[in-house]
Amino acid sequence: MSVTLLFVFAIGCKDKEPAGPTITVPVLTTDTIFETTNESAIAGGKITANGGADVTERGICWGTNQNPTINGNAIKSGLGIGNFSVTIAGLANNTKYYVRAYATNSAGTGYGNQMTFTTGEIVDIDGNVYHYVTIGTQVWMVENLKTTRYRNGDKIPQALVNVDWANLTTGAYANFDNLTTNVDVHGRLYNWYAATDNRNICPKGWRLPNDADFNIIGSTLLGASVAGGKMKEAGLTNWNAPNQGANNSSGFTGRASGTRDFDGTYKEFMKSAYYWSSSATNATHATGWYLYYNYASLLNGSYSKKDGFIVRCIKM
Repeated sequence: MSVTLLFVFAIGCKDKEPAGPTITVPVLTTDTIFETTNESAIAGGKITANGGADVTERGICWGTNQNPTINGNAIKSGLGIGNFSVTIAGLANNTKYYVRAYATNSAGTGYGNQMTFTTGEIVDIDGNVYHYVTIGTQVWMVENLKTTRYRNGDKIPQALVNVDWANLTTGAYANFDNLTTNVDVHGRLYNWYAATDNRNICPKGWRLPNDADFNIIGSTLLGASVAGGKMKEAGLTNWNAPNQGANNSSGFTGRASGTRDFDGTYKEFMKSAYYWSSSATNATHATGWYLYYNYASLLNGSYSKKDGFIVRCIKM
């Protein structure tokens, strides 16, 4: 009898099969939306963990209501973990959209954080939003450029110390007086090397204007002698008195953002707006076009490529 009991006990204590690993939905984030137009945008995401099973589908979903899912508008972008991006096309102009990245494995679909954008706005790779105005046959950004990266994602170095700025013959940017509080209204100052770098400083579909472009805007506004006033923001909020001739009838909204000289010195805040042209005058100098507080004219001159001027992009 005792032997039989021992035998039953041994069978009852047989080891159980170990449980398999728990599989969860993938973990991911949604990137900042950039390169928007009237009817398209580039969106992307990054999958940081597959949840314990292969990612069999990933992509972007979007809509005009919050928290879009793959049951609505969605576009695929391969499989596996890592970074990805897609172009969303066929959008309505001047419309706000909500976007989430998604990734699917055998446990289901995971979603990234929600991002938003509005068509008709321009967004650079840092997520800064710009607007535009049509002046004659041209389309210009209304705000000065603020990006700290080239279009391909490479960082533009920031030179804080004067001697560092003065020694550069490669791209760099600065904030006037090294203050980030100046960026929102006035943008950033770039040397010519950054403005013309082949990695592109302007968002996709936009470029640095050349001398011909500035001549065209001057002609459109009935001559360079009066064009400056039509391009300057009116009033004395962002200009010193007298802000000669300023009425901003063009919508260009030029603001006196100052400059950084080739030696690193900051100058002329509230007095001038100097814009880089892509047109070089020689090996060390290029054309800068400018608006000035006591002139109604659109002016230009040849300046050191080491100078720090603002950048205003024009549509390609």
